[in-house]
Amino acid sequence: MQRELPYLEAAPEARRARELAATALRAAGAALDRLALRLVRIEAPATRPDPMLEYHAEAGAPEGALYVDGQLVGRLEGVSRL
Repeated sequence: MQRELPYLEAAPEARRARELAATALRAAGAALDRLALRLVRIEAPATRPDPMLEYHAEAGAPEGALYVDGQLVGRLEGVSRL
């Protein structure tokens, strides 16, 4: 079953206004899309250097302490040197 769409039967002035509104909305959407792409490129996170691994088995230091970027991440039990 086919039926006519009411907006196609509208007066020429109303159709023209709808077409202009649709064109303006498409243009605004495209502009927002371009802006979003630019913002994503600007706010990209900087690359981090490789993590620094440290091992301490010195006098006065906790025996077998394992650090990554200065943060204690664990201990190697029974290991006095690497």
